[in-house]
Amino acid sequence: MLIGAMNHPACDPLREIQWMAEMGLDFVDLTIEPPAAAWWQVNPKAIRDVLQRHKLPVVGHTAYYLPIGSPFRSLRKATCEELKKCIEIFAFLGTKWMNIHPDREQHLHDREDIIGHNLETFSELLPVARDAGIGLMVENVPVHFNSVEQLSELLDPLPDLGLHLDIGHCNLRGSESGNSYEEIVAVYGSRLKHVHLHDNKGGTADLHLPLGTGNLDLFGCIRALKEAGYDETITLEVFSKDHHYLQYSRDVLRKVWDETVVRVRDGQHAHAGV
Repeated sequence: MLIGAMNHPACDPLREIQWMAEMGLDFVDLTIEPPAAAWWQVNPKAIRDVLQRHKLPVVGHTAYYLPIGSPFRSLRKATCEELKKCIEIFAFLGTKWMNIHPDREQHLHDREDIIGHNLETFSELLPVARDAGIGLMVENVPVHFNSVEQLSELLDPLPDLGLHLDIGHCNLRGSESGNSYEEIVAVYGSRLKHVHLHDNKGGTADLHLPLGTGNLDLFGCIRALKEAGYDETITLEVFSKDHHYLQYSRDVLRKVWDETVVRVRDGQHAHAGV
């Protein structure tokens, strides 16, 4: 399991990568978006050089607010062009997976229309990404795409689309069964490509707290990931100017991961943790 963090899009990405390397993180969750890390602002060669110098792989992240499901076709087409630029940069950096956030509620439009527009955009981008050697993955978002039923509307029609599971989002309101990580992993664990992890207190506030400061069941989350056979990248989305909170969360995650033992015997699951 590799632990990483995301650069702040308002900061110089080269400086962001530098402090992540100094902290000893395993990879960079690189977001390409304004105001300081948009595709037209960054220097891909300089980024690749610093990543290679520190031997840090990259997971691709894109802006959550792009209108990929807009009822305006011209906006969807413009969004595709923006995301194609991101694909181009991530391919240059040697990225294996890039995420996209589904577009959510549109005024006066039925969910069927919203899903159709999202699928249209994904369908246009998937072959472009495939030709560039990159896989695309969809991230679950609160309320509108945060349960198995909701995600199935995107994942089932597009078998090449991977899943980016944000466990902090799963803990927020929007899933009929409460925290939805367990059911999502149980159904779509084989398509899980990347994980975001952060704490919150449920409800609707996406707080991005350090681990252990909210009500997220960290042991349960790690157990579910391990039962699904997941042992890849986990980004700690702990949003604080003080990086000690991120460092603390990294140590907590590593400890819980190493001390969580999952055994499957006759359909029974056993869990041992700190």
